[in-house]
Amino acid sequence: MIRKHRIAIRLRSVGVFSALLSLGFWGANSLAAQEPTAKRIEQAEKEPRNWLTFFGNYRAWSYSPLDQIKRENVKQLVPVWAFPTGGQNGLQAAPLVVDGVLYLENHQNHVFAIEAATGRPLWTYVYGSSKGSASQPILGTRGLAIGYGMVYMGTHDNHMVAIDAKTGKEVWNVQVPDTVQCCGITAAPLLVKDKVITGVTGGEVAHRGYLTAFDAKTGKMVWRWYTIPAPGEPGSETWPGDSWKIGGGSTWFTGSYDPELNLIYWGIGNPSSDFYGDRRKGLNLYTDSLVAVDADTGKLRWHFQEIPHDLWDFDANAEPVLIDVDQNSQRRKLVIHSNKGGYAYVFDRETGKLVKVFPYAQTLNWSGGLDNDGKPLKPVVPAKGSDYVFCPGTIGARNFNHSAYSPRTGLWYSNNFEICARLEPEELDVKEGDRYFGGTFTGQLSTSGKPNISAFDPLTGERKWTFATNYPNASSLLATAGDLIFAGDLEGYAFALDAKSGEKLWSFNTGAKIASPPVSFSINGRQYIAISTGGGSIVERTLTDLYPEAKGHVPADASTLFVFALPANIR
Repeated sequence: MIRKHRIAIRLRSVGVFSALLSLGFWGANSLAAQEPTAKRIEQAEKEPRNWLTFFGNYRAWSYSPLDQIKRENVKQLVPVWAFPTGGQNGLQAAPLVVDGVLYLENHQNHVFAIEAATGRPLWTYVYGSSKGSASQPILGTRGLAIGYGMVYMGTHDNHMVAIDAKTGKEVWNVQVPDTVQCCGITAAPLLVKDKVITGVTGGEVAHRGYLTAFDAKTGKMVWRWYTIPAPGEPGSETWPGDSWKIGGGSTWFTGSYDPELNLIYWGIGNPSSDFYGDRRKGLNLYTDSLVAVDADTGKLRWHFQEIPHDLWDFDANAEPVLIDVDQNSQRRKLVIHSNKGGYAYVFDRETGKLVKVFPYAQTLNWSGGLDNDGKPLKPVVPAKGSDYVFCPGTIGARNFNHSAYSPRTGLWYSNNFEICARLEPEELDVKEGDRYFGGTFTGQLSTSGKPNISAFDPLTGERKWTFATNYPNASSLLATAGDLIFAGDLEGYAFALDAKSGEKLWSFNTGAKIASPPVSFSINGRQYIAISTGGGSIVERTLTDLYPEAKGHVPADASTLFVFALPANIR
């Protein structure tokens, strides 16, 4: 369904608006001049003016090579336009930018094409159906993929949709095959070669997780890889009886891709039920693992299980960050991967061999540490009636909000919530598709650590700096070649930190909670920073319980994209 959209807001400041109108821009028709393909994403660094995929590149860096906005002038950053989507329950999605056109999805699975220099709406696609109610609002919807003249979107009711990027008309719409439609898609799809690859939600549901690849041009399913092995398959011995049928292992975030190795890297979620494990005794492969699968066939090449037999809801769904380093006069391909349990792991991404592991959370007591193989030592087993407070809690040291990596500083940047929890496991009888937490939990603030953003040397694990935040920071991070880290907070501030020191250099209050990834792009030589505002994350659900004072400081939900730039005379 298509309708015209006329609700863009332009924000005026002295000299900015008139200068903006005088700038040239590439309109919607420019897309036809150079159709975005997987090859363009593979070489994303060659066109830093665009933001072609969810993380900005296949390596999941969340890094922009643009450097017009830098430490010396970031204080002069001003809003130049804003675009309210008219949606409800927040706005978490990262926009894509291709040749002067910005594409954005809201929580209702509506997609907007917008003139990236001015905020002028070009077309709107309205999705016809999406799960959600007043009691269970729609959350998630974190982004899109683009290629071959189409915009790709996963939906809350488990469909994959392709939309014509020039007109907004639906090209194809397929239901993602599943035995029981328990789940949906909230993550941005990943375009690889001629395929669109997506995971599925359902970490707290009795189901069997999977990755699915579709033909990008037709929507036909090409392959599927299940995260829980069936009887007789490698790893099936880690699931007793029929527990594999409802083993969980959702794939609710977006992976990364190495074109040279032709491997897709994806983080796998927790087993089901989350907190009660007596019916699934064993390692429970491939939950809480980083996996590498062949992009053409979906065959598993290697895996590393970070948390065997998870009882704490410590999904390993976080983005796999691909970096290349020189060691002993040789170029080595590595991948940085973290989980909600508070540790970051560095692997050889060709073999899956563990290279380094270090804590990124400051408060860790759910185990006695990790052994030389990166496995938990003497983990605390939740027990009914226990009042043990374990850290991090079930919300994790970090959750859906992704990290950033800067090739200029060589540092990896991450949020850290510092929220703990009490847990009460419960044995449940369920059928496939039922909710399957297997207990309850109560959040509690850490008494020894404060929420923060920190920078790490991923090769040594050394924490280089820490920036304290008032509340757990729900936004993702963006690194830029201007040596800046951009983020947003739940009080409504978009802000920038010095990437080398962590010093706060700029902030602007948007009037709405921020729980989204910032991105950067440029039009005719002018660099922009875009960030969705309005919140809508799981972090906000218990914020006022943990921080009673937040009731007077945290704005209401909204759904607006803000775009910032330097005044036109400071370029």
